Amino acid sequence: MKLSGKVAIVTGAASGMGKAISELFAGEGAKVVVSDLNLEIASQVVNEIVNKGGEAIAIQVNVAMEDDVQRLFDETINSYGTVDILVNNAGIMDNFVPAGDLTDELWERVFAVNSTGPMRTMRKALEIFLPKNSGIIVNVASAGGLFGSRAGAAYTASKHAVVGLTKNVGFQYASKGIRCNAIAPGGVKTNISASLTAPHSFGAERAMSGMGINPRVGDAEEIAKVALFLASDESSFVNGTIITADAGWTAY
Repeated sequence: MKLSGKVAIVTGAASGMGKAISELFAGEGAKVVVSDLNLEIASQVVNEIVNKGGEAIAIQVNVAMEDDVQRLFDETINSYGTVDILVNNAGIMDNFVPAGDLTDELWERVFAVNSTGPMRTMRKALEIFLPKNSGIIVNVASAGGLFGSRAGAAYTASKHAVVGLTKNVGFQYASKGIRCNAIAPGGVKTNISASLTAPHSFGAERAMSGMGINPRVGDAEEIAKVALFLASDESSFVNGTIITADAGWTAY
């Protein structure tokens, strides 16, 4: 039980990597807050966890809304008394739109979910972590946050922002017993593609040009195992860094 007695918030937890992380954390003894925009599906995840002997609650949250983020932490504290682990997994794609065709609306929407949301949840978590000199943050970035064209301009920039925020928080709070790391997944089988409604032909062509060297697509459960490592004491000396999980795709 690597997370016995810990309380973990996971955003975007109703499906894909967030669901896999929630289930694995619960199996390792954590009390899990399954946070997602879709409360019905999040509740199904909670039922699956409880049926296997775990403990979890579902909270409907739009991470782009400050009031929702505040409520997420308020309800977690009311239910479990504290927060020990925060996993920022919620994210959306950007239809591969290149900079020349990027609208303010798309830019702001992608950043609101992918970058501002994690900033706000981290800010709230730090209020809880600092008084007890302990806490762990795991951000789900992307290979798109390390390189230039795994997606469109907005997604790429938003995930670069997550990488920078991770490094900043990891170093600045290292002396306070707090660790902050990120995972940069490559291609993983999740439903984030549902946020791809009308892919931009030019942008998609350019972004997909490197797929031919991708060794394989990963499973959400493989990313969950990396998240468990970062959330547990096994990674006690790992801080402010990004772990790439992509079968070697970006090593080329």
